Amino acid sequence: MRQSMTGFAAAQGAGFGLRWSWELRSVNGKGLDLRLRLPDWIDGLEPRLRAALQGRLARGSVTVSLKVAAGEETGAARLSEPMLGAVLDALAVIEERAMAAGVTLAPSTAAELLSVRGMLDGAAAGPDPADLVPVLVTEFDALVASLVAMRTAEGEATQAILMGQLEEIETLVAEAASRAEARAGEQAERLAQQLARVMETADGMDSQRVAQELALIAVKSDVTEEIDRLGAHVAAARALLAEDGPVGRKLDFLMQEFNREANTLCSKAQSTPLTQTGLALKTVIDRMREQVQNVE
Repeated sequence: MRQSMTGFAAAQGAGFGLRWSWELRSVNGKGLDLRLRLPDWIDGLEPRLRAALQGRLARGSVTVSLKVAAGEETGAARLSEPMLGAVLDALAVIEERAMAAGVTLAPSTAAELLSVRGMLDGAAAGPDPADLVPVLVTEFDALVASLVAMRTAEGEATQAILMGQLEEIETLVAEAASRAEARAGEQAERLAQQLARVMETADGMDSQRVAQELALIAVKSDVTEEIDRLGAHVAAARALLAEDGPVGRKLDFLMQEFNREANTLCSKAQSTPLTQTGLALKTVIDRMREQVQNVE
């Protein structure tokens, strides 16, 4: 099952005189980077959410946001003036010290202040986190399943694109082999002409030595190894895409090898048609590498 690293899921819930909303986002990442924004009064929730994510995801930069507010049944709750004063005084001290340190803070909102435990008299005796956490964890498991489903759907679409790009590369590699073979006769004739011109203008030069140098030039311009390695890379990429589990890092490394061989092919081409094929290869490889960046 192939997964991308991009996905989104959201959900809402209510209970215990509270209402809450979830947001779960995932984007590209080198490893699994988890960032959780949770109410600090719900003890024991964060480690269980981390465990749920680590059990289902291997890579990606994942952000979890949980916002909790008083439910409708607590609408008659009164604002706790002592708590509000204490919070505002604390904010003033924090902002003053941040300003002195040259740090700019985002402004606090009324909604954020109301979410502080004890700000509303009706919310002061809130639910026991031990009762609330299992409910939230159950909801979160469903949320993670929704995220995985989106990542899987996108991963399958990405895999289809990658398989198509591998077919393009394979076709271009075969074209490069054909053009390299056609170039061989022209190259031999050109080298023979160069040798003849050199010998006509060089008195006493060792013709055998000159021939050896030209043969060395011919060897250095041979692209057989590059073509063979490109074919091997295509086979390796297909094998990786057939595997279960995360293969994004291996594919990313393989794309570097693809690009290295295509660059060498272009530098050794010494033929306009072969150079054009090499540049076409580089274009497809670059497009493929962009897709690989999102594979888990």
